[in-house]
Amino acid sequence: MTTHDPKFTTEELEQLVEAHLGTSIDTPLREDAFTLSDEEKIKLIASKFEDIMNILGLDLKDDSLSGTPMRVAKMYVTEAFAGLNPKNKPEMKLFSNKYAYSEMLIEKDIKVHSHCEHHFVPIIGKCHVAYIPDGKVVGLSKLNRIVKHYSKRPQVQERLTRQIAEALMEGLGTSHVAVYLGADHMCVKTRGIEDDGSSTITMAFHGKFEEENYKRLFLESFK
Repeated sequence: MTTHDPKFTTEELEQLVEAHLGTSIDTPLREDAFTLSDEEKIKLIASKFEDIMNILGLDLKDDSLSGTPMRVAKMYVTEAFAGLNPKNKPEMKLFSNKYAYSEMLIEKDIKVHSHCEHHFVPIIGKCHVAYIPDGKVVGLSKLNRIVKHYSKRPQVQERLTRQIAEALMEGLGTSHVAVYLGADHMCVKTRGIEDDGSSTITMAFHGKFEEENYKRLFLESFK
């Protein structure tokens, strides 16, 4: 769906955007998304952002503003949206479960710094993930890195939660995975309704975590 889709009126499209409906679990990317190098993207984005600043009437000859287009471009490509590039996805190297550990393992309070794909403003929150080993285990930092990788994209929270869960199931080789994400959306807090007291919670439960006792134990671990 695009903003020019004749099946939707302008009002209907705005309602869809405000409802934060994602198109699918996959981040919408063109087939030629990685034809350009990072350096080429930075150069082009800096030029376009300079145009935006000029349109806004800002004086780019000012010392404080002159480097802003390049700073923004570098931030977009190498930091804020680095998770778009599959080459940056962390490898999930598994190890033999020598401890014969068979209960749930929970990694709590993983920081989330993402951006809303509708307004390109920050989403800030915490993610809790858990898995039950199925013969193999993984280094704990890899759980954090998977969360970070998928956060570093223009996102909607529902999609981000599902992407984290799917990546963990694939990387860990088990369906027994749970994800809980609580986040503040600056598009809600600083524009539109300007409600700075609300937050958004999304969850994904797979395998044994679909059972009420496992789900309850997971949720109670960080409440």
